[in-house]
Amino acid sequence: MIPQPERKFISHKDYLEMEEQAEYKSEYYHGEIFAMTGASHNHNLITGNVFASLRYLLRETGDMKIQIDPARHYAYPDVSVVCGEIEFAENRNDIIANPVVIIEVLSESTRDYDRGSKFKAYRNIGTLRDYILIDQYACHIEHFFKNKSGIRESEEFDRLSDVFALSSVDATLSLEAVYYRVRGI
Repeated sequence: MIPQPERKFISHKDYLEMEEQAEYKSEYYHGEIFAMTGASHNHNLITGNVFASLRYLLRETGDMKIQIDPARHYAYPDVSVVCGEIEFAENRNDIIANPVVIIEVLSESTRDYDRGSKFKAYRNIGTLRDYILIDQYACHIEHFFKNKSGIRESEEFDRLSDVFALSSVDATLSLEAVYYRVRGI
């Protein structure tokens, strides 16, 4: 058996200090740091389209770090939405603690993480009501949400004519707007 290199545990405090000086963004998960790769053209178009669609209705934030678990997990969702005042992590003004909506644009390298352990972690954010996964390679959106009774539900959309509601923020998104000018869809 070939010995595996030992993983070095990094504290969340050390991560936050390193992130302030870093020339690239990274996410923190249970003591490990994962560098984020650059986004594709379609990824950037989709993110921009979502911002444009929600801009006049909501106070949205994008590319800001989200505190999932103060000691174990920080992530950069593609789009996040806050209702009311933004609450920041303790002693920080760059880490949001109260997202209501989180939107991720899937890529080949993040698809499993966004659907798996990252989504599981996001479910621990008490304020989160809507989690949306947007496929950048095909016309397909998955919407996970808490209904009025607090029960988790999901729905999927795959036609450009589809429109879905973000009831937590009283807004709608159309797939036509999300995928505007995206190639190969």
